[in-house]
Amino acid sequence: MGMLTHRGFRVVVPAILLLVWLAIAGVTGPLAGKLSQVSTDDASAFLPASAESTRVQEVLPQFTDTDYFPAIVVAENPTGWTSADSSYLADAVAPLRGADGFAPQFSPPLPSDDARAAQLVVGVSTSAKPADAIDRLNEVLANPPPGVTVGIAGPAAQAADLSNAFAGIDGVLLLVAGILVLVILVLVYRSPILPFVVLISAVFGLALASGAVYALTDAGVLELNGQSQGILFILVFGAATDYALLLVARYRECLTEYDDPRRALVAAWRATIAPIGASAGTVILGVLCLLFSDLNSNRSLGPVAAIGVAASFLVSITFLPAALALLGRTAFWPRRPTTDDAAEPHRLWTRVAGLVSRAPRRTWAITLAVLVLGAAFAPMFRADGVATTDFFLGDAASVSAAQMHDEHFDAGSGSPTWIITPADKADATASTVGSVPGVARADVLADDGSPTVRDGRAAVETTLTDDPDSLAAQDTIAAIRDAVGDDVLVGGSTAVDLDTRVTARHDRNLVIPLVLIVVFAVLVVLLRSLAAPVLLLSTTVLSFATTLGVAALLFNGPFDFPGADPVVPLFAFVFLVALGVDYNIFLMTRAREEARRLGTRDGVLSALTSTGGVISAAGIVLAATFAALAVIPLLFLAQVAFLVAFGVLVDTLIVRSLLVPAVAVDVGKRIWWPSTLSRRSRRPES
Repeated sequence: MGMLTHRGFRVVVPAILLLVWLAIAGVTGPLAGKLSQVSTDDASAFLPASAESTRVQEVLPQFTDTDYFPAIVVAENPTGWTSADSSYLADAVAPLRGADGFAPQFSPPLPSDDARAAQLVVGVSTSAKPADAIDRLNEVLANPPPGVTVGIAGPAAQAADLSNAFAGIDGVLLLVAGILVLVILVLVYRSPILPFVVLISAVFGLALASGAVYALTDAGVLELNGQSQGILFILVFGAATDYALLLVARYRECLTEYDDPRRALVAAWRATIAPIGASAGTVILGVLCLLFSDLNSNRSLGPVAAIGVAASFLVSITFLPAALALLGRTAFWPRRPTTDDAAEPHRLWTRVAGLVSRAPRRTWAITLAVLVLGAAFAPMFRADGVATTDFFLGDAASVSAAQMHDEHFDAGSGSPTWIITPADKADATASTVGSVPGVARADVLADDGSPTVRDGRAAVETTLTDDPDSLAAQDTIAAIRDAVGDDVLVGGSTAVDLDTRVTARHDRNLVIPLVLIVVFAVLVVLLRSLAAPVLLLSTTVLSFATTLGVAALLFNGPFDFPGADPVVPLFAFVFLVALGVDYNIFLMTRAREEARRLGTRDGVLSALTSTGGVISAAGIVLAATFAALAVIPLLFLAQVAFLVAFGVLVDTLIVRSLLVPAVAVDVGKRIWWPSTLSRRSRRPES
């Protein structure tokens, strides 16, 4: 970066950097649209090999064809099911038998006991795209007889709805996030040029991250799902914009001190590289704690998010400075800053600093009380899991069809639970399982009347009375496992959901302490203090608890959510602690810099005044980008979007603006203990 101060390199180096990034974006940009081709949303793929349902999945091909999973065609006729209706169902799906993506044989239409409906199980290939298969099924079933209503339920239909929900990631999500960021940047900069420069920077960062994630996923190094893909897009947009805001704000400040715009840029780059690097490093190390997760979907998000933040960091310290070097003061047109402009602090933040200065103890005490009040409701946050059918927001075709199916059939029919047992215990196991409440029937799989035995084991096909996607069905799986003993394995789609929920709970309890330890260590190294990191981390954790409390009131009340998956608070914690600490890093690194010159009290107040506007803008941008996740109609993403967006605003506007500076002013130089800065008895000379 220092080369930019030499006349011969003032244009050449920035131009080369721009060309390099154009080449990178040209190669990797198209891969962003191909991420969905290498991602998977099959829950069983994300379980560890040690999970009981995973071990069943490995053995099950010896007993039944696992190359297909069921789409349950359910049809009802309120006036009574007829043989003509059954003929319609069989004839309608007949052209698909053996077609690409479908099993060679389907079940016949099976009328319900109430004689008002029928079901037909269609096998969909596990290698096919579920959305395409369900679309073809819907096409052939599009013209039912008068009075007959048809729907498609089962795992294949649910996978299709998930795929359709994630289809908006490449288009709608990026469009909404981009518009939100652009509007905020226009309001912040009041310039038609800078917002587009920053936005292009974020787009280039996303191109680099997408290319790297695509290559690693395609090579089998990473496992990518739709949730991770959506978080990657939002994280890159938010982080790249935040880093850009910090650099541009310092550049604007330096332009009032230097006649040469490139000298001002070098000074701004040198002043911000440390806090931006510390911020990126904190987030990267924080999300990499997810590598200790047992759940593969959690573990894979760690490196995916880390790649996204690393790309944001690289583009912000290379492409953006290069673009600013070529534009100079023109970037701020029509309000170009010059050395004749006095660097006037924002009036609002001058008033906030005055409030903190006049009554620091009262300020932090009142702020703390408000945050604790919100945190008091955190235990009301329900994160024990939700039914798979509750994953969707709004109407989902598979959910409506499942409800119609449950009205006429045992809910578990068509999606069995599989039990692998020692062959000599097959009949006893079936009898034991059949007596468990919630089990409709349990039959030993047989060939020609004799149990099918493979390697000394037999399989018991079990039908549950409850919807296999429900929490009640998962409770039944837990009861079956308790009843049959350790030498019998229980698997199937419901068991996968249960094992996923239990593993997610384990991950939450393991990863959260790890994130705290890692972030604390980073803060100690960065601030060369123990007291300040304790303050920053404890206030960030408090803001997370406050966010959970407010979310509990809203989720249980006006939003009427059925609960949350255990992974929701885990993801929210990882991102809120890692990202929330960023704003305190931006504040306290500037405060430490000013404290050497002005002393701790005035240094903190000066840092609050000078960074208040840019950090608030950065927080609002990040909150807005995460809020954009809510356009994907899935409960998990909507909840994560709210928690991170609201939590970032709490961190930015309350914790960083009032609580942290008020405590720092009240504590004084001891905030830097045990560094030498904590032992200075008077204001140093400037």
